[in-house]
Amino acid sequence: MPAGYRLMMDPGQVAAAVLGKSTWAVLALTCHIELFTQAHYRQSIEPQADLSALYKDVFLYHWKEESQHAILDELEWRREHAKLDAEARDRAVDDFIALVGAVDGLLQLQAQADVGYFLAIAPRAFDGEQIARIQAGTLRAYRWQYILSGAQHPRFGEILGELTTEDQMQRISQALAPLVG
Repeated sequence: MPAGYRLMMDPGQVAAAVLGKSTWAVLALTCHIELFTQAHYRQSIEPQADLSALYKDVFLYHWKEESQHAILDELEWRREHAKLDAEARDRAVDDFIALVGAVDGLLQLQAQADVGYFLAIAPRAFDGEQIARIQAGTLRAYRWQYILSGAQHPRFGEILGELTTEDQMQRISQALAPLVG
């Protein structure tokens, strides 16, 4: 990126936060990521007739690789799930909710920084209302891309529904509700 762009997250801190959570929660988040990556290909690259064939092929093969990862992640998640008792599973759901919240916190920071960068290099000025709309739209797009498209992926919903209780699903839904706005 040109001078002035800032990546707001420290990869080491992110890794430490993730690895501090239960294996069940980390596998849930990993499966979620694999599935939203596939959804992005299907929704934004595959249907575009005017994209370079080479570009599309690169992402098609990436999609195929992610499909394999998602299958393995699901198997590992289910294996981990089978090891846990009800209390540990409940704590794992809390860890998953915390991880999604942490991802959202990072997205909020990055969206704010990215909008600031955009405003600094934009060829024109924007008024307060326009800036507020740009900020809200950027955060909404980041939340869709990195959280909601995975959370709403049919396969993720099926797996999560099989591995959680009704109460746990309700807690997850309540945690996601403010992000949908």
